[in-house]
Amino acid sequence: MGGALEALVGDVKAALRALPVYFRTGTLLEGMEAGDLFSLNSALGGTIEVQSVESLNRMRDVWDPEGMWQRYRFERSAQTFPDVRLVARQEEDDEVDVALGIELKGWYLFSKEGEPSFRYGVTPSACADQDLLVVVPWHLKNVLAGEPVVLDPYIEQARYVAEYRNWWWENIRQTRDRPDQRTVRAPEGPVEPYPAPKDRIADRPAKDGGSNFGRIARIPALMDDYVKRIETRQVAGIPARDWITFFRLHAEASDPFEVHKRLREELIRRGLDEDAASEITEAVFRIVAHIG
Repeated sequence: MGGALEALVGDVKAALRALPVYFRTGTLLEGMEAGDLFSLNSALGGTIEVQSVESLNRMRDVWDPEGMWQRYRFERSAQTFPDVRLVARQEEDDEVDVALGIELKGWYLFSKEGEPSFRYGVTPSACADQDLLVVVPWHLKNVLAGEPVVLDPYIEQARYVAEYRNWWWENIRQTRDRPDQRTVRAPEGPVEPYPAPKDRIADRPAKDGGSNFGRIARIPALMDDYVKRIETRQVAGIPARDWITFFRLHAEASDPFEVHKRLREELIRRGLDEDAASEITEAVFRIVAHIG
């Protein structure tokens, strides 16, 4: 990367880290049932990504402090990789200059999986050196209601993640597969950065019975420390991971007494003493009753 482009990448990363402060949304949800929350990611995930891009464009002073990229703006297209590109359009011939790309993923923090569930299967050669993979966690401000709030995003070089994923799959992953079944196959033909929407750019494992290839949140040393840190964030005074447990139990059992009992037991199993587990359990139910 050239000096100007390298500086741009650093400034874009700074803007992404500041996204929780600058994020703006016109979305407001009220009257949600606890059992409906697991559907929020599919319903609002794309909206959060669009609003994140709009927020980035309002943060030009952060990612372009010297005014070197005034012709450029972030544009999102769900059909391309990366799905967000910093581009300048030539009016005379409608050609597009791409400075860098961001593969942007929204992560609803209270999803049933308790971790980002997207799959990232792109082949490394489809990533430019300056491209980024960014995961933006979010939740409703008042847990069951209010506008979406975003948290500190995960930011990593897109090509590095693709290369590490393949290396881990072929060399480190615990499996009984034969050596020839551990391989990852690149797409046929040449692949270059900023491919067209219909280009074949996905790597494929020789064998993936569980469809886990590309689930990077499950690969040690990529996102696991980040996910654990985000799950300790306080939401309405309660760690996010305890909300995740509550909503998962709520989806499995309709009896509030049973949910109360199982939540308390799970918190004790995690190492909380009985008084602390009871206090958190009661607080969760009070908040849900008040919002509902």
